[in-house]
Amino acid sequence: MSFKDHFSKQAADYARFRPGYPRELFDYLVSIAPSRRLAWDCGTGNGQAAAGLASVFDAVIATDASEKQITNAELHERVDYLVAPAEDSSIDFGTVDLIMVRRRCTGSIWTAFTRRVLKSDGVLAASAYNLLHINPAIDEVVNRYYYEVVEVVGPFWPQERKLVEQFDNLPFPFHEIDPPKFEMTAQWNLDHLVGYLRTWSSTQRFMAAKGSDPLKQIMGELRAAWGTPEQTRNVIWPLTLRIGRKTKNRGPVRRLQSQTVARKRLNRTDRKRSNRSL
Repeated sequence: MSFKDHFSKQAADYARFRPGYPRELFDYLVSIAPSRRLAWDCGTGNGQAAAGLASVFDAVIATDASEKQITNAELHERVDYLVAPAEDSSIDFGTVDLIMVRRRCTGSIWTAFTRRVLKSDGVLAASAYNLLHINPAIDEVVNRYYYEVVEVVGPFWPQERKLVEQFDNLPFPFHEIDPPKFEMTAQWNLDHLVGYLRTWSSTQRFMAAKGSDPLKQIMGELRAAWGTPEQTRNVIWPLTLRIGRKTKNRGPVRRLQSQTVARKRLNRTDRKRSNRSL
């Protein structure tokens, strides 16, 4: 399965400008897991969730196919970062209490692998967040940028973006649990909002194709709606969660032998040096 990398180019900005998950989410996830021994953050990106999982689990494996994303991930003594696609992460079968993954919760190969690495009664938590909310005037500008900007950004969203738009209706091959409501929040000024919008894959794809910055087309409206640029405002992203529990094991624990991609461990010294350069 090919890896479509939409975020490595802006990995450092992704780590700087992306919001964090609420502590209450991780308290909930550990409460429904069979034990707190091991969690796997699949597609960890910049480690948004890995450090949060490490605050409630004894150990966390955090994988991503992008080495640049892993290089910029948040270090934690209980997190083992690995550069590897999900299906080639060489995790022992039947050992994981909880898997957290962004967006992706379908596909026969991926589903089969997650079922094998999860313990009996292990939990899969798939999460997604879409458009932010600040106030009606700012939201209107951001929403227009997302959907339209006169055929500027909208057509540059990768096909995988549909997984977010259709997240609630995707097939989910686990016994589904109805979770509480959670939201991500941040206190941002205008520069931080613009930095976040620039990390969008559609913005980066437009800049690569057109050689110009599409954000310039909304900056006037955005400044007028925001007011004083240094003013901080509350930013909210409602979280969509799909929580599922695995049925009982049907066979013995085995170890996956990857035939296609070798697992790569990053030297922690190099990674700390990279983080200090941000």
